[in-house]
This record gives sequence, C-alpha cells and structure tokens, in this order.
Amino acid sequence: MIYVTRREVFSASHRIFNPKLSDEENFRIYGKCSNPNGHGHNYILEVTVAGEVDENTGYLIDLKLLKEVIRSNVIEKLDHKNLNTDVDFLRNKIPTSENILIAIWEQLKDKIPFGKLYSIKLYETENNFVEYRGE
Repeated sequence: MIYVTRREVFSASHRIFNPKLSDEENFRIYGKCSNPNGHGHNYILEVTVAGEVDENTGYLIDLKLLKEVIRSNVIEKLDHKNLNTDVDFLRNKIPTSENILIAIWEQLKDKIPFGKLYSIKLYETENNFVEYRGE
C-alpha cells in the first residue's frame, strides 16, 4: 500500500454560528468566530489517496490528475467564497472546520479515478487542523 498526497490552498470567509441560538449564546460557544460580519482564513487542504502502484505507469495516481479532481470539485467552489452563503454543499451547515472537511470528503469520495480516497486534512491556521478518513 502506498499513499500519495496533494496539497491545495484556498481563501474563504465564514461566520461560525448556530441560527437557532441567540447572539450571546453563539458568542459564548464560538467567541469572535461568531462575529456577525464574519472572518476569513487561508486554508490548506491535503488529500491523500491510497492504493497500489500501477506497473505500467509507476504511479498510484498521476498528481496532475489528482490536482484537477481536487480543483474542479472543491477549490473552485470554495476559493474566495463566503462559506455560509456561496457554497451549495455547505448550505445549512455550521461551517466549522469539521463540517467543512466532511463536506469536502463527500465532494471527492466518488471522484478519485485511481486508488481510494484515504484521508483529507484541513488546516485552518498554522496551528489548527482537522483530519477525516471517511465513514
């Protein structure tokens, strides 16, 4: 088994809040991340594919192909967007890193043409990231 990882970056804004709660409750739970005007991040996304090396190509997956799959299914939909309002696959979700990552997984899980989607990581800051390995 070999693991191949592609790293992509995108910038996006969001407001973390639960519309069922008051502004005071949201601030207590989410702090300044619940600012009504939102805030933004320069996210780093790592997508890891697992599988066997093809004898004919020497690849598990061509990284140019993996790049295109990630960009067309995720990056183009998220980059320079408001995650609360502009992204269909995040609609009606609280845009925490955890929920964003699960939604990204759903966008990619059936689109990897070689190998199998193994894990994805989302870095919200230099010090904070989440990892997901599917269901």
